[in-house]
Amino acid sequence: MKNSVVMVLVLLTGVGIGVLFGRVPPGSDDGTTAVRTEPRILYWKAPMDPNYRRDKPGKSPMGMDLVPVYASDGDDESVVTISPQMINNLGVRTEQAQYGILSRRIDTVGYVSYDEDTLQHIHTRVDGWIERLHITATGDPVSQGQPLFELYSPTLVNAEEEYLTALRSGNSTLLGASRKRLVALGVSSGEIDRLKSSREVKQRLTVTARNDGVVANLGVREGQFITPATDIMSIANLDRVWVLAEIFERQADWIQPGQRAEVKLDYLPGKRLQGTVDYIYPELDRKTRTLKVRMRFDNESGVFRPNMFARVTIHGTETAPVVHVPRESLIRGGIVDRVVLALGDGKFRAQAVQIGIESGNRVEILSGIGTTDLVVTSGQFLIDSESNLESALARMDARVAEKPTMSVQVAATVLGIDRVKQKITLHHEPISEWSWPAMTMGFAVENEHLLMGLEEGQSIDVTIEERDSGLYVITSIAAEADQ
Repeated sequence: MKNSVVMVLVLLTGVGIGVLFGRVPPGSDDGTTAVRTEPRILYWKAPMDPNYRRDKPGKSPMGMDLVPVYASDGDDESVVTISPQMINNLGVRTEQAQYGILSRRIDTVGYVSYDEDTLQHIHTRVDGWIERLHITATGDPVSQGQPLFELYSPTLVNAEEEYLTALRSGNSTLLGASRKRLVALGVSSGEIDRLKSSREVKQRLTVTARNDGVVANLGVREGQFITPATDIMSIANLDRVWVLAEIFERQADWIQPGQRAEVKLDYLPGKRLQGTVDYIYPELDRKTRTLKVRMRFDNESGVFRPNMFARVTIHGTETAPVVHVPRESLIRGGIVDRVVLALGDGKFRAQAVQIGIESGNRVEILSGIGTTDLVVTSGQFLIDSESNLESALARMDARVAEKPTMSVQVAATVLGIDRVKQKITLHHEPISEWSWPAMTMGFAVENEHLLMGLEEGQSIDVTIEERDSGLYVITSIAAEADQ
């Protein structure tokens, strides 16, 4: 009897405590329903191995904490959700797509060369022997009038003796002919005047430098027999130099003579040397498929030395205003290129894009995204691994292939026209059918004739068609005045 009374008291006490703290015993109904605000966790998986899944928290085979995979709020399988903690751990950064002028900057490499306009080749006009060589090594500096070598030539000796004979004869005709012969054989006027005054034939003719410079090439040695065909030496001036660089075939129309160029040399860190594009060679290299470009730089300070390696930046022509994103945000695919869009609240989606030119660290986007979109610039490949994004893309592509082609009409303003590439940049009104806000975006045009008569700033109505590839193409354009 006492035990029964004790049990009743215990039960009453428990019910009282539950009422005091607002708890309802299991199975009871107080007329209210709890609302779940947290997304439902589907399962837990390893950060580095999406195939390792568990139904509760734990450790992966690599000793890392398992991460939750949440159920998506919508039906779009291409949208994936990542917890804020994992976003922070992955170091995800985003940047908004920009609209503006994109400079066609070319970054390449080159090497320093002599300015061939200043290159002087030394030859003789007679056979003979190098009796004495004053220049002994390539790279030696020379100044104007400096002796280069002494030549013994029987032909020159005979011509000098004939000139002295003509002097003694007093025959002006013979004297004039003898002098012209000496000049034709390469004897300087100073040497002829010396011969006339001294009346003494020298067995050796001294050849001097005509200009200042350095010896770029030395092709003879002392005692060597030479002919007029022998390339004795080459002398170049280093006050100006060439920098030869190669650019890709797709960049051929970016460059023009007179454009500004900058060079960085490894032995001068942090210093940029200014020059100009001097010449664009007419043909591409057959093997490398690159185009050679020549730039001219002043070198009075002597910082450039031939055959130096140079990092070259050429500031090419500018584009019309276009939509562009950082190069690092682009994920290149075999068929379709894409970027990862940050949708907010930890949601991400891959978006197919059509890319245009690449300049520096920026990439032009012809179609696929607009200026209101946020693209992931860091961590997008980890998101791809973390969320098994490739599978989502495959499912998305399958759905796109199944659904019919969609098109919408919208009012827009023309911001840029590229008739060569058949594309147009518009600022369009919101598109409710696709849940697009008003934004600036580039589109491909189905037919080049659609661009005829259009001007920047013009208000138009366009029809945009979504293709199977996920790209958006304008199929018709009508000016508002035509409506």
